[in-house]
Amino acid sequence: MSFYYKISVFIAIGFLLTGCGAYFNQPIMQQQARTGELTTKSQILKNLPLPAEPVVVGVYNFKDQTGQYKNIESGSSFSTAVSQGATTILIKALEDSKWFTPIERENLGNLLNERNIIRATRDEYRKSTNPNEPNLPPLLFAGVLLEGGVISYDSNIITGGAGARYFGVGGATQYREDRITVYLRAVSTSSGKILKTVYVSKTILSQAVSANLFKFVNFKRLLEIETGFTRNEPVQLAMKDAIEKAVESLIIEGIQDKLWTSKDGQEVNDKLVEAYLLDKEMEETTKLYDRKLVKRDFKNAFSAAGGANILDGDLANKKMGFLVRAGYSRELTHFLFLDVNANAFQFVSGKSYSNRLISLDVNASVYLLPNDTFGPYIYAGFGVINDLVKPENKLKTGNTYFKIQYGLGVEYFISDRFGVFAFGDQNLAFTDELDRAVSGKRNDFYYNFGLGIKYYFGKKRNNDVFEKIEE
Repeated sequence: MSFYYKISVFIAIGFLLTGCGAYFNQPIMQQQARTGELTTKSQILKNLPLPAEPVVVGVYNFKDQTGQYKNIESGSSFSTAVSQGATTILIKALEDSKWFTPIERENLGNLLNERNIIRATRDEYRKSTNPNEPNLPPLLFAGVLLEGGVISYDSNIITGGAGARYFGVGGATQYREDRITVYLRAVSTSSGKILKTVYVSKTILSQAVSANLFKFVNFKRLLEIETGFTRNEPVQLAMKDAIEKAVESLIIEGIQDKLWTSKDGQEVNDKLVEAYLLDKEMEETTKLYDRKLVKRDFKNAFSAAGGANILDGDLANKKMGFLVRAGYSRELTHFLFLDVNANAFQFVSGKSYSNRLISLDVNASVYLLPNDTFGPYIYAGFGVINDLVKPENKLKTGNTYFKIQYGLGVEYFISDRFGVFAFGDQNLAFTDELDRAVSGKRNDFYYNFGLGIKYYFGKKRNNDVFEKIEE
């Protein structure tokens, strides 16, 4: 068996194993009805502390306001993208929370017709048999109306995939992400005042994995193997999760605004609000596509880094030398920084050339995603290089050379004060003597690569600065 054929078989086996979870979960017989699945928020609603008094609420129609139909690859579909039963899902969430007493309003006409039938029947019974038959009790009225709906269903906010094929063996994976958005508001029936509005979004993930083998194993013998699976997150569960999160937010923000309170008093209220605000702060600093944002509260930073460099001069047999860097950064604008770096490094090249040098760099750094927890930046500037020793006299300092440099890096914020970063730059010297060899017309240059940590300090900026930046 050839080497390439072995590789092909191993690739096919790998993709088969990747899909084992899907195969083991395939229905091989008719399944019975079961209780519906819970979402991540279902248990949270059920575990909330009891209210001092449940609020009677009416929900007339929590509807699909998108008007969107299912997205299919070809043709047209008259099926809606989201379930039309959002009102029922909301009422179930209200019941599970135990903070609300929902009353029937969606099909109020049916309820009133049935009450008229009951009332007419009792009147006839009262006349003929029992004159003391009691009247029908009055309907409950809602102190609060819940309005809103599913206001957006965005298809394909992220799509992608990857695939490879080699000698008839291949595999591919595809993914797609949709997004559903829900608004829920509480309205006072006595005044018409909107008491609270909350907004929740939920992503919906779809994945497809496939593998195939198309191989002639012998003359006129063709082997074909195909496998794969597709997994789509149910839209109904995503909508249920979003609505339950909206109910949870409405309860706790209502506690915060003193619209209602828990049975256990202020201490439990404070704990609920504190935990909710922590989660909300984290969620609000996460933008679309799961981008994590950080507040840049300080304008100054010290940095320390270590790494390696490579001299590209006239000598062959280039080797890596060490690099140590210390720096200071000052914010000029929200995305532009002025950096001053002091470097100590070593050039190693040729059979025996080795030299230690120092340099001072001044750069302007532009952060492309200034509020992201993880983001790239580019920089450019000028500097000077100085030999630590001369070949003729090792006790004296060496020559000084001017240079320009440019590079790029990425930084990850651990907290508002600390960040770690990686960088790489090219340094163009205005001399051909860095390696002590002069040959040709091109000047010497070198590359730096490294990792470091940055500490931010100084006077903390006002909290409203970050909000103005985002706007």
